[in-house]
Amino acid sequence: MRSFKSSVKGWRSAATLLAVVIFLQTISAGAGWPEEPAAPRTDEEFAKQETIYRGRGAEVASGYITLRALSDYVALLPSGFCNTLAGLGNADRWLDIGAGAGLAILDYYTLTKCARPGVKARAVAMSIEDRRTDVWKKQAARLGADRLRYLAGKRLRQYSAAELGTFRMITDVYGGFSYTEDLSRFVETVLSLLETNGVFYTMLQSVHLEDGKDRPDTVYQTELVDPAGSNVKVCSWLKKISCVKVACKSSTDWAPTELIDIRKLCSDVSVPRLKLLEFQSGVPPARRFQVEP
Repeated sequence: MRSFKSSVKGWRSAATLLAVVIFLQTISAGAGWPEEPAAPRTDEEFAKQETIYRGRGAEVASGYITLRALSDYVALLPSGFCNTLAGLGNADRWLDIGAGAGLAILDYYTLTKCARPGVKARAVAMSIEDRRTDVWKKQAARLGADRLRYLAGKRLRQYSAAELGTFRMITDVYGGFSYTEDLSRFVETVLSLLETNGVFYTMLQSVHLEDGKDRPDTVYQTELVDPAGSNVKVCSWLKKISCVKVACKSSTDWAPTELIDIRKLCSDVSVPRLKLLEFQSGVPPARRFQVEP
């Protein structure tokens, strides 16, 4: 019989040999694998995007518009927007996300378009940067903070529900919906601020259209994919949200654009989660999200 010492020695030799074989097999198998793609340099892109937000005067990026009139909102948002705005009462509240200088709200208070004489909703303009003009400041002083309010310096998700309250109508024209790096959280926050039967009006350009009539030369700015990498249309994703009614109208008048209105039906809202895959700064930025299982 072999001694215990020689048996142990033999076992160690066999184990060492097996480990070497496995190691060599692993190297051989991995030699033909493609290199993993480098992680997107999102931090750098986020920093570039912040520079765009903070541009002033001659440093404002081309295409970054901070003065959109109410007539622009009527042209860019779904057709029901103007009637809904006109239907708001004195006690109702309107939140405009990405309001810039708040020109659309000023128009609402000074013009007759989309409004009833003597009946005006309380309006809140929200912008990452404070772009109030003297005209805004004078109008706000005349009407009072309860009627006209301007919020700046933070993103939507950084405000508490107590700070903002709830709204009968929320609008977003090239605001957070087009710029955020966390689209599902943004939509979730917007819907949490809507009253039941309140409506969110927005739009999104250069996306895969719900009606399938995309232009062949489209350069997509916002893309959604499923875990297998197949395209998911933005409106198809929105329609999976619980407790809401989503209507989309595809437009190709100037760019493949979805005109979107979302009506909140009840409080039990659940938004399907998205994971950011790519982000490239721009006006608006290019974004790619994956729908999580």
